[in-house]
Amino acid sequence: MTIPAPILALRDRGDDLRDRLTSWAHINSGSHHYAGLERMREALRLAFQPFAGAQIETVVLPGTPAKALRVRCRPEAPRQVMLSGHYDTVFGEDHPFQRCALLDTQTLRGPGVADMKGGLLTMVAALEAFEQLPEAVNVGWEALLTPDEEIGSDASAAVIIETARRHQLGLVFEPARSTGDLVQSRKGTGNFTLTVHGRAAHAGHIPNQGRNAIVALAELLVALQNIPAELPGVLVNAGRIEGGSAALNVVPDFARAGLNLRITRVADEALVRARLQTLLAPFQAREGFSVELTGVFDCPPKECGPAEEAVFAEWQRCGLALGVAPFSWVHTGGGSDGNLLSAAGLPNLDGVGPVGDGMHSDREFCRLPSLVERAQIAALFLSRWARGEISPLPQKT
Repeated sequence: MTIPAPILALRDRGDDLRDRLTSWAHINSGSHHYAGLERMREALRLAFQPFAGAQIETVVLPGTPAKALRVRCRPEAPRQVMLSGHYDTVFGEDHPFQRCALLDTQTLRGPGVADMKGGLLTMVAALEAFEQLPEAVNVGWEALLTPDEEIGSDASAAVIIETARRHQLGLVFEPARSTGDLVQSRKGTGNFTLTVHGRAAHAGHIPNQGRNAIVALAELLVALQNIPAELPGVLVNAGRIEGGSAALNVVPDFARAGLNLRITRVADEALVRARLQTLLAPFQAREGFSVELTGVFDCPPKECGPAEEAVFAEWQRCGLALGVAPFSWVHTGGGSDGNLLSAAGLPNLDGVGPVGDGMHSDREFCRLPSLVERAQIAALFLSRWARGEISPLPQKT
């Protein structure tokens, strides 16, 4: 496989990429730090400004002062790819983890260096090489960079789905796993509230007339923990409990739990809902109690289909041609905007960013050589796709 010179030349940019990533990571862009998000969006706008013919647009999002950045190039080209990324991090303005440090010559620790400012830098570097190639005229690309992925992409979801529907392929620049593996599939997630109402009574005088909502809720939560064993691929987490009152001599008539449910397949949702109703029915029938479950699966699973299988095989071939250490792909329980691309019917390859680990903690790090390697793979894949060596992929139905 022939490697074009601009892609080979990325090997000489390791120091430049390290320094740019450090400067980006030093901009605090926690999901709720709107001034920092604005500074980060401006840094990204400047990074995309040199691309000839690219249309750069600020996208206003509903319900938040934060804005997305859209960069579009050659929308008339026969092959169209969506490049997905987010520039918010989990580290708020007051979080103590704000600065980068070199752990060794190949490892940079810092906020967002992997998730996913390193991914955004990989995207930009890949495009910088790809745009120097004559075959680039055959591929149009659209980079959509959003400010709220770490808090669920609620404000961005509609624009992500709308963007996905006009492309043939999506590339999601979330970090690769620490092994170098990409993401094959992701669980879908939903947040639910389980509420139990009982009957208040004096805890010492007439306790038998009361119906203890906290005890009933505790029984329910224990029963819910059996669901993963009954339905493989489903996860249930009780993340918050509240109930009762300040008066401890009252049988509590109210208790509530917040649940996070995760499913591997779209078909799992109906199975989970049916199992929940079966578990809740006996409690609902108890005299003096009522039980209510509310919530939705707001992030569908990212499943792997034939289109993703074909793209991943070509991605591996590109890595092999470049001498990158062999990698595979894995299922993960965490969601990303790749879930939304899948929901929109867009085949997408996720985890194509740099190798890293420790995400969402002060141990987050990025393997610096992987910035170059993953940018080279992305640029080579796009080059081969543009030359017709990789067939166009149909959208999912």
